Amino acid sequence: MRRNAVVFIALVVAVMAMLASGKYLDRARKHGPLKLVGDVHGVQAPDFTLTSLDGRKVRLSDFRGKAVLLNFWATWCPPCKVEMPWFADLQKQYGKDGLIVLGVAMDDTEPATIAKFANELGVNYQVLLGTDQVSDDYGDVQYLPTTFYIGRDGTIVDKMTGLLDRKDIEDAVKKVLNSKAQPVNGPPSQTRVAQKSNAMKTVEANEPRPEDIATPGLTDR
Repeated sequence: MRRNAVVFIALVVAVMAMLASGKYLDRARKHGPLKLVGDVHGVQAPDFTLTSLDGRKVRLSDFRGKAVLLNFWATWCPPCKVEMPWFADLQKQYGKDGLIVLGVAMDDTEPATIAKFANELGVNYQVLLGTDQVSDDYGDVQYLPTTFYIGRDGTIVDKMTGLLDRKDIEDAVKKVLNSKAQPVNGPPSQTRVAQKSNAMKTVEANEPRPEDIATPGLTDR
């Protein structure tokens, strides 16, 4: 009986924590156009440029060809505190396979406070300072934590909201790591240029010389 009461209290506390940390954007502001609405699977992830905790500018498109776990979080979010050490472990385990974890802090607080919080949780991945614009670009991120899993070609493979089981998160990581990288349009690489040059040389070498071409109707005297 006592055990059941403890379990019930734990569930109530968990639910209250989720409700307290769920709708984080309760501040009054005018939303801009929302880019991601409805089913986002297979949709190109909006590019962004955000500032890291050490003052560098980081673009999402810098990681094209990598599998990206993009996590929106905040220091006041209890479920986020549970997930972040998991993300650190996954970054350590799957970084060699091409996983990039990016944490976007949606706090109205000083970067030093955010950095201290992340350091205490053992965060080993890049933490970026979120903005209202990036929130709108990702469909108005109202609930924290919210995580997007972005494939190597820049499209969204999965989206998760709220605290989930670690196995579910790792399964999503494996799925996004297995996504195929698509070729990016742009200037031809040095390899392609070299291949084209070699092909042209082969064609030129096989072309007949003028003296080898017999002229119809004429014979040597």
